[in-house]
Amino acid sequence: MHNYYITESGHVSEIEEYQDNCWLMLTNPTDKECRDTSQHFGIELDDVRAALDQDESSRVDIEDNYTLILIDIPTREAVNVAISYTTIPLGIILTKSCIITVCSKETIILKDMIFRKMRGLSIRKMKRFCCQILYHNCTVYQNLLKSIDRSRGDIEKKINDDMEDTDLINLHYLESNLVYFATSLRANASVLDKIKRYGILKEHAEDEELLDDTIIENMQAIETTKIYQDIIKSTSELFSTVTNNRLNDVMKLLTSITVVMALPTIISGIWGMNVPLPFQNSFFGFPIVILITVFVCALTVWLLRKWKML
Repeated sequence: MHNYYITESGHVSEIEEYQDNCWLMLTNPTDKECRDTSQHFGIELDDVRAALDQDESSRVDIEDNYTLILIDIPTREAVNVAISYTTIPLGIILTKSCIITVCSKETIILKDMIFRKMRGLSIRKMKRFCCQILYHNCTVYQNLLKSIDRSRGDIEKKINDDMEDTDLINLHYLESNLVYFATSLRANASVLDKIKRYGILKEHAEDEELLDDTIIENMQAIETTKIYQDIIKSTSELFSTVTNNRLNDVMKLLTSITVVMALPTIISGIWGMNVPLPFQNSFFGFPIVILITVFVCALTVWLLRKWKML
């Protein structure tokens, strides 16, 4: 699917066909759309398709008539148990006449560029528009990191309650999200560093300031991801410790019950032997044996509680 956009009075509007200084957005494009884009703008076909490969690494390629910027962006992943996120490539191709974005699926990064009103947004200023996409990508990472931490907090609150297997599974998904984010953010940092070093997006002073802000936001996202990874690791260890302690308590309880229940069996077994025993000729022999049994069991329970084994 392909769409063309321009900015009018600070708003992004869709147009029916191509015109200079527009934004061509390719979303999960067909092979024909990739070939047509390649031929029309003189772009290598592999560069157009680069963002469609989920394993493609972030990079910057500078050619004679265009520049390819490939970054990783977050996207929601469909899972049965919980909300999970992963990262996919987004290709930004700067040509002399327009800016082209290529992605394998619809993403909130580009949707926000269309529907949200942003200060100074102008597709005509293609390099600044590219910087705005990169900056917004960092802010989305930050927002999703906060959402992940809130989800972790909700799971952690259940430690004192009845924990379920789904809580541990959800915690695993959150940890996986952070692994993807950490890897992608580090790769994006290399891309941003190269963009700044070579002045690829430097056209006005405001562009350089926006790029510096983007680099700072990306570094903050990297630090935040590492902090949240450590916190989730600690939460996982806490879950394991609490689970082990509860299992130990159950085993202690079952062991204590077994000891207490074994005493009546031992006493009744002794008094059931065909040998002379106390109270065998007494009319109150049976009640006395019952009282002895109850006393021994009660004493055992008291001792177990005193030793904190029950």
